[in-house]
Amino acid sequence: MTSSDQNKEKDKSAFTRDRLAMVDRLRRHYHIRDERVLDAMGRIPRHLFVPEALRSHSYGDYPLPIDHGQTISQPFIVARQTELLGVSKDDPVLEIGAGSGYQTAILAQVAARVFALERIPEFARNAQKVIHEIGVFNAAIKCFDGTYGWNEFAPFRAILVAAAAPEIPQPLINQLAEGGRMVIPVGTDKEQRLIRVTRTEKGIETEDFGACQFVKLIGRYGWEK
Repeated sequence: MTSSDQNKEKDKSAFTRDRLAMVDRLRRHYHIRDERVLDAMGRIPRHLFVPEALRSHSYGDYPLPIDHGQTISQPFIVARQTELLGVSKDDPVLEIGAGSGYQTAILAQVAARVFALERIPEFARNAQKVIHEIGVFNAAIKCFDGTYGWNEFAPFRAILVAAAAPEIPQPLINQLAEGGRMVIPVGTDKEQRLIRVTRTEKGIETEDFGACQFVKLIGRYGWEK
């Protein structure tokens, strides 16, 4: 084995150890209970979704920058949003704001199919490339204004929004199936709440899961800039 191969194996071992520690923290400190979510977080290599210069920080308990003023969310937030969706293996999921593709890959482990929208072309291309490289083939990422949703494949049993909207976009509500759930941060750039929306036969119900901090959801039914 060459020294280069030895270094790669050493890095792989370190990342595996850090990933297992991250999952343990999610279970013990943050009380994430959905074992399917925890299993997904333990299998998907988060370090492949962050800039190479930051890979040593991949499994830290914080968000990381990924260019264009965007971030890859803190692992807890990824796990929390996924858990709140309550997705089954039969459910199609719409994701708004694919970014690096990490959340997309996590969703793909617990859902039937993921339809992800990302407004930045570079992110959409790179995210699709990485998720294919790690063997995820039940997710499609399209470059488009996510606030419109993806009507072609609606209705969705679950919608995850990975950026904060000033209010819940009506097109996304329209594309939510009866009994379906949407998890979305809502508020200003300074104060946001994590909201779960459930569509019932009588209308829309909302639940507040506390303060959060996301980048802005840019688009026709979000922020202008």
